[in-house]
Amino acid sequence: LGLADTHVFDAELTRAVSDYQAVHGLRADGVVGNETIRSLNLGTDHYQRVAILNMERALRLPTPDERGPYILIDAGAARLWMYEDGEAVDSMRVIVGEAKTQTPMMAALIRYVSLNPYWNVPPELVRSLIAKNVLEQGLTYLIDRDYEVLSDWSDDAVALDPAKVDWHAVAAGKTDVRLRRGPGEWNSMGQMKFMLPNDFGIYLHDVPEPTKAAFAKDDRAISNGCVRLEDAERLQKWVFGGEVPVATGEPEQRVDLPRPIPVYMTYFTAVPSPDGITFRPDLYDRDEPLL
Repeated sequence: LGLADTHVFDAELTRAVSDYQAVHGLRADGVVGNETIRSLNLGTDHYQRVAILNMERALRLPTPDERGPYILIDAGAARLWMYEDGEAVDSMRVIVGEAKTQTPMMAALIRYVSLNPYWNVPPELVRSLIAKNVLEQGLTYLIDRDYEVLSDWSDDAVALDPAKVDWHAVAAGKTDVRLRRGPGEWNSMGQMKFMLPNDFGIYLHDVPEPTKAAFAKDDRAISNGCVRLEDAERLQKWVFGGEVPVATGEPEQRVDLPRPIPVYMTYFTAVPSPDGITFRPDLYDRDEPLL
């Protein structure tokens, strides 16, 4: 902590502990609890290596003089920035993947926006949630929520009769079916999703109005991997250069961008601050294997 040895936990030591906690992503209460002791015991060499590791991550991003628009998403901060000619012109909170369904580090191009999108339910949720509710509540659970049952994930998938599906086998993971939800008030995709074709199946999307309170929380690592947007309409206006496309009401209406916009997704556990470096919790446990 940079202080001389003392046998008294005085005001100066309390301030030093609180400052240390603030820098290292801990609750800055001045109390030396287990988390603070664990952090102190890692030592300065550890945090120097973490800083260097994050500098390596930063080197993979565009240089400050990058021309043209691009989007930067930091899963460690759960935040998105819009850049023009190397300068951040806007920013918003986002929701990113939880620890078991992490938002990856990647680069891709937003090529089009899908208006009035379907929500394709992740297979794990089909097994653990949807099938369970169908067994408990009957097929009305699907009908009331506008779920459609499809044969597979291909473009040629055919609709299945839910009454002929073995939901016990689906819940047990022995049978796979694809479920999607039509556009509407409770569709998890909201009114639009921003499509950036990639091998991870990751995209950016709107959220329904009743769920927007989640953006006010500090812990925003709660999604299935895709990035939920605090203000999708604002991003839509930016990617289209101020011109907002008109929705026809048709599901999955594709509107191509005037030009593709790069998206860079990164993950920082150490970032610059006015007083030096601030460290963040490694929510995805990515640092240790790399260190």
